[in-house]
Amino acid sequence: MSKNKFDISGRVAVVTGGGGVLGSSIAKSLLEAGVKVVILDIRKEALDNRIAELKETGDEIIGLECNVLDKESLVSVREMILQKWGSIDILLNIAGGNMPGATLTEDQTIFDMKFEDFRKVNDLNLNGTVFPSMIFGEAMAKQGRGSIVNITSMAVYAAITRVPGYSTAKAGVEIFTKWMAMEMAMKCGEKIRVNAIAPGFFIGDQNRAILINPDGSLTERSKKVLAKTPMGRFGDITELNGAVQFLCSDEASFITGAVLPIDGGFSSFSGV
Repeated sequence: MSKNKFDISGRVAVVTGGGGVLGSSIAKSLLEAGVKVVILDIRKEALDNRIAELKETGDEIIGLECNVLDKESLVSVREMILQKWGSIDILLNIAGGNMPGATLTEDQTIFDMKFEDFRKVNDLNLNGTVFPSMIFGEAMAKQGRGSIVNITSMAVYAAITRVPGYSTAKAGVEIFTKWMAMEMAMKCGEKIRVNAIAPGFFIGDQNRAILINPDGSLTERSKKVLAKTPMGRFGDITELNGAVQFLCSDEASFITGAVLPIDGGFSSFSGV
């Protein structure tokens, strides 16, 4: 029987924001692929709930409380992981999100945005990617191998109304992905790769209210999204998993600094 070319079994993966829907979905797919998984989250209850769910898929998973914006917290969990499993082969920077004060309503302008919420959204999404990449990337540099996958957004490809904070944060994540890819390859070796995926539109807890009306019908914003999506539908969150596994596998050995859209064609379509 031929070996699966995309085999990543036996590797150790760290998933930040693992208590959330996206992080836990990716963590589950990694468990199914035979990966040893560590999910990190600052929210203990969310973390405990996800671990209980994921244990039904596989036993080689642990959850650790961690603040991705705090160096001491990151270093502490890094050392715990290395002591338990001896390496960190994969880092998935999933922690992120948006908040109401950095998102404009239809009748608001940029001048109504809350400065503090704008700062928090940029901090969580950008620094919440940069800081774990530095701490866990250092372990990869010592090993001489590893794969980091970040999350950008369709908001990077063109201006999307109402989300100024999230847009600037994810634009920062994109250029950091390319910069970190260059840095690791040139100074730490070609076997350490840094890439990103750019999800299109998926209905989740954070965006449900602006995409789906209380009666279950599509909002006007949803209709605009689907009109610019050649596939004519929203994505399913599980459709991100294959791309992540590919980028973490040896089959992507010459891919670094890339941002892969998973969007049903949204980013490539002019709308005409």
